[in-house]
Amino acid sequence: MKISGSHMVCESLVAEGVRTVFGLPGGAIMPLYDVIPGYPIQHVLVRHEQGAAHMADGYGRASGDVGVCFATSGPGAINLVVGLATAMMDSAPVVAITANVATSFIGSDAFQEADITGISIPVTKHNFLVRNVNDIPKVMKEAFHLARTGRPGPVLVDIPKDVLQNEGEFSYPTKVSMPGYNPTTQANVVQVRKAARLIEQAKRPVIMAGHGVLISRAWDELREFAQRANIPVINTLLGLSGFPGTDPLFLGMPGMHGTATACYALDQADLIIGVGNRFDDRSVGKFSSFAARAKVIHIDIDPAEIGKNVRVEVPIVADCKNALQTLLHELGDCIDRSEWLDQVAEWKRQYPLPEPPTDGRLSHRHVIDEIWRATDGKAIVVTDVGQHQMFMAQQYPFLTPNSHISSGGLGTMGYSLPAAIGAHFARKCNIKVALFNNHYLGMVRQWQHLFYKDNFVAVDLSGPPDFMKLAEAYGIPSWQVEDPSQVAEAVRRANNEPGPALIEFLIDPNENVFPMVVPGTSLAEVIPFETHTSGHNGQQPVHVQPGHQPIPVSGLRH
Repeated sequence: MKISGSHMVCESLVAEGVRTVFGLPGGAIMPLYDVIPGYPIQHVLVRHEQGAAHMADGYGRASGDVGVCFATSGPGAINLVVGLATAMMDSAPVVAITANVATSFIGSDAFQEADITGISIPVTKHNFLVRNVNDIPKVMKEAFHLARTGRPGPVLVDIPKDVLQNEGEFSYPTKVSMPGYNPTTQANVVQVRKAARLIEQAKRPVIMAGHGVLISRAWDELREFAQRANIPVINTLLGLSGFPGTDPLFLGMPGMHGTATACYALDQADLIIGVGNRFDDRSVGKFSSFAARAKVIHIDIDPAEIGKNVRVEVPIVADCKNALQTLLHELGDCIDRSEWLDQVAEWKRQYPLPEPPTDGRLSHRHVIDEIWRATDGKAIVVTDVGQHQMFMAQQYPFLTPNSHISSGGLGTMGYSLPAAIGAHFARKCNIKVALFNNHYLGMVRQWQHLFYKDNFVAVDLSGPPDFMKLAEAYGIPSWQVEDPSQVAEAVRRANNEPGPALIEFLIDPNENVFPMVVPGTSLAEVIPFETHTSGHNGQQPVHVQPGHQPIPVSGLRH
């Protein structure tokens, strides 16, 4: 049938199972918005295109399928870039559809013209500029295929305004033919057998599981593998919820603000099995010191990640689910690891996470503990970036897969609320906002305290806005909490609201995140605890030189 390019886009979205899109209209994309009402597609109107990209990202992570966002030409499309970069770093499946100026104006610096395909090359898995209306069905099919297969990521489709208005013959492809794109999903059996032999003989093995476990839905295989081989499991930040946080084999998160147990286990291991992770700097500390005693098995669908940051003994390029299934089939009896598990248990006992204070100060930890109890650990937790993100990663035992959503690789501040809205549309759950207000840019303040001799510059956020008035302006029930004894009741009342609710928790402004691995140091040099002594705001000023052993001071205990 002969239809306009705008109708082709909508027909393609319906064929791909899309029911919700996030966007903001403008001049160039109006032909597409003109036809949307005729399709079973819910459009969520945002107030800024970056929010649309984050919503699509959150939708993709929560649903396990592709999230879709729209933007008009020029500044509208450019506003997507931070959201696309966030999705790219974290392997979130997103298709962004942008409009451009008419083809006759491209390259003329027309009003609201921008080379969005050129701009977005570094932050997308692939992008398309569609100059012929008859190419739309093929391009849309390829865009969704690229976004959701292999290592997922964002794909941008840019369509000039006149192409949206032109008519052509529409026939949606049933399959994709992309000879240059053929990700390896099946594990090489020879490599798996090599891995199995190393695992069987390892005395101090550790599994380091990342986001790839969740993307490939390999959580059952991971748990079976860990329990059958009696191997402790560490989750990266984005891997959290891929392994039950209450399982005795779970050691927590590694790296800069990971648990001391996870850091010590990685440092002392004789075998590290990376599953769907990328061994990034925040997880492994100083690259040259990582896994000094260990051989490394690395399972990842993206061959570019294997060997990029750490040396690898056995590379396995494959989908995590397939690789673990094959490994379970090949794995024989393992040696006794009771001594290693006893050592790990001793580290857990010796270096627990700090307890919430009992002197009346409100801590992140008070709130996180209560949220977990009030929701039976079944909430989908979407965090922003900073101290609260690290506290949540440390303290909250995630029980169900894909219940943790956060900006990991890019660390995009402002991510949480739009991503939570995306998760809401994907999973049909209410949004409750726990606002941790310590009146500071908390993580920056912590670094200024540790590395810049308490020179607190441009981090004071005391004063406006009044979040209670802001919530009232949006018609959202809200409460303010400043005492630990008030937390449980406020969380209960928020949960009882049928729609969104907000609680502003007035957190101790001087609370720091520990444990901590100082930048440039090894995981073995993790600082497990912080102690408060005299000094500015009751704390001992500390100066630590990145790249060196932390200087012993009374304020920190190594």
